[in-house]
Amino acid sequence: MTLLIQLLLIGLVSAYKPLSDSFLRAVPSPGDDFDIENGKLLAPILIPRVPSTPGQTKVQEHFVNFFQSELPKWQIEWHNSTSKTPISGNKEVPFGNLIFKREPPWTKSGQANMLTMVAHYDSKYAPEGFIGATDSAAPCAMLMHVARSIDKYVTQMHDEMEALDEGGTVEMDMGVQILLLDGEEAFVKWTSTDSLYGSRALAETWQNTTNPPLSHYPDPLSQISIFLLLDLLGSANPTVPSYFQTTHWAYKNMAKIEERMRTLSLLESNPPSPFLPHIGNHTEQWPIEDDHLPFMRRGVSILHVIPSPFPEVWHKIEDDGAHLDMPTVRDWAKIVTAFALEWLDMMEVWPQEDTA
Repeated sequence: MTLLIQLLLIGLVSAYKPLSDSFLRAVPSPGDDFDIENGKLLAPILIPRVPSTPGQTKVQEHFVNFFQSELPKWQIEWHNSTSKTPISGNKEVPFGNLIFKREPPWTKSGQANMLTMVAHYDSKYAPEGFIGATDSAAPCAMLMHVARSIDKYVTQMHDEMEALDEGGTVEMDMGVQILLLDGEEAFVKWTSTDSLYGSRALAETWQNTTNPPLSHYPDPLSQISIFLLLDLLGSANPTVPSYFQTTHWAYKNMAKIEERMRTLSLLESNPPSPFLPHIGNHTEQWPIEDDHLPFMRRGVSILHVIPSPFPEVWHKIEDDGAHLDMPTVRDWAKIVTAFALEWLDMMEVWPQEDTA
């Protein structure tokens, strides 16, 4: 890890301001937008979306249309790559990562540190008809909800900072990006080459991309303040441990959000134990192979939100909309939204008379 990133993380830890109770109460639920039949955000993703198939094209269009119509200030980028797969022989299969980005308007390329929230949107090649509701249609819908929920606060913060001429420092120039990654699933059997097609290509590209001269950060990888990866979320009673000592402080912040939201009766589910139970000291966890690996190997800080054990429906045809526990899905959306708001220091734009 570079000295600059270490200093940035120290700054984030020291400057982190928890949301007030009233701000937590203002965090919206996705409500009917997560209805599995007609919900605006989730329902269009609950179809098979194997790379390079019509179903995947429909889901890609759903993501792009959402950001273009509802969040026009977010920049949309494609990262395209190709790779041979065990089922394609010598034919190159295309993979398309989608990057949705919101940076402070005064920053130039390479200046902002980026809260990076991630899910994969492809579904498994087999069994035929596999939807992958937890894996990872629901996490994708959660991130759409997060983007929509934080957008007005991001705009307000940018406007206020511009008016006060407060931009231009490494710590304050915070951006946010959502990565919807392609090709996470293996086509035949999980190996180092038959998996993570999109994330491997993107991490390599960003490592080899040099930011303009005088940028705060040498490359796009070093701009990632934390890589928050959501996967296998949506079944009832999940247990998500803290996987990495280096980001255990961030895990504890998310766990505290869940604890406070439950105390305030802001969550719908009633699990026997918290989703994020390790609010004390970090205990060593066996790392799980997922889209974070190509980034972690290049020094990026990872917060992996994935249950252990995996949901019972994992990689089964039953991983569909009907098997989602909707209170749990909506609760995850609220928890992650609150975490993003805290990370981006949005108490700065909340009314100061609030002392809750």
